[in-house]
Amino acid sequence: MITIADRISGVEEYYFSKKLREIAQLRAQGKDIINLGIGSPDLKPADTVINALNQTSQKDNVHGYQSYKGIPTLRQAFTAWYKKYYSVDLNPDTEILPLIGSKEGIMHISMTYLNPGDEVLVPNPGYPAYAASAKLTGATCRYYSLSDTQGWLPDLKALENTDLSKVKMMWVNYPNMPTGTCASKSLFEELKAFGERNQILICNDNPYSFILNDQPLSMLSAGLSDYVLELNSLSKSHNMAGWRVGMIAANEQHINNILTFKSNMDSGMFLGIQEAAIEALKLGDDWYESVNETYKERRAVVWQIMDTLNCQYDKDQVGMFVWAKIPESIADVDVMINEILHQADVFITPGFIFGDNGKRYIRISLCAPAATFEKALERIKNIKNK
Repeated sequence: MITIADRISGVEEYYFSKKLREIAQLRAQGKDIINLGIGSPDLKPADTVINALNQTSQKDNVHGYQSYKGIPTLRQAFTAWYKKYYSVDLNPDTEILPLIGSKEGIMHISMTYLNPGDEVLVPNPGYPAYAASAKLTGATCRYYSLSDTQGWLPDLKALENTDLSKVKMMWVNYPNMPTGTCASKSLFEELKAFGERNQILICNDNPYSFILNDQPLSMLSAGLSDYVLELNSLSKSHNMAGWRVGMIAANEQHINNILTFKSNMDSGMFLGIQEAAIEALKLGDDWYESVNETYKERRAVVWQIMDTLNCQYDKDQVGMFVWAKIPESIADVDVMINEILHQADVFITPGFIFGDNGKRYIRISLCAPAATFEKALERIKNIKNK
């Protein structure tokens, strides 16, 4: 048997990949498993978005390879979106790079800038892809703590009292997943200054800023810099997770550097999806308000689930999840979620998959109809009452 590359040996299979197999096996046995784990929007995109895809797909000469940088009108649409909702001015020709999903961008950025021996600051808890992409480059992860006592914000002073000489990149993610914490403009200004002082590239992953959040904010509101870039996505804000439309916003040199790697990895986004993304970016406030009304209805039931489980949670958190602390009487969150899975046929995400600081937490996705949450609530109440 051919052995795997060293770069893969330090990376585990994604937790949800393994758990979905277990859920599939249980369903094959006849169990009606309710999956409240993954943040994959169940709502459809706007009709204008779907129509744009359909119309473009019917045309001749649109099915070939596309530009690695996306069509100019897509970059212009991203620029207008950033101006309207984030009050950030960007040059569509030099400071925007469309992506086949922002998860692609995490890897592209890492492969562009990291070498073996470099260190990367990774949030704990945080999205597992940050650490996985760093490890695949041969770089070393340095986890920085986020905790409820610090409001789930990085302690930059504590970091600056450590040796940062090998740190080349820092991942931040606000609004935060999994905790739902929002950042402020002042935090983004502090992060920018921290990156500039220490020559660390600060990468903000920003796909959740429109979900249950009245004030979308970009890290670039603090200004472009050689030490700042931002990822964004239409996956959550426009119900287009499977369409794979994301972007990087950064100064021209970063865009050109990342494009060098990206152009060797893919052949551009299908034109129909680009045209549809343009329509999505034109949607007005009524679109976001409608989506958020649905999520508010669902969240109210999820709060009841958390109350039934005697969990503590912050009602000010934003995004498409509810993050909650399990009661002190529960010794092991993994035992807890497996009991719920096998006794109530409901899957809930354990917080430990996001890092050690999540080991006393659970997360429920809002990506299911309200009736599904009501059904899950009744099942959980039934096992709690036994």
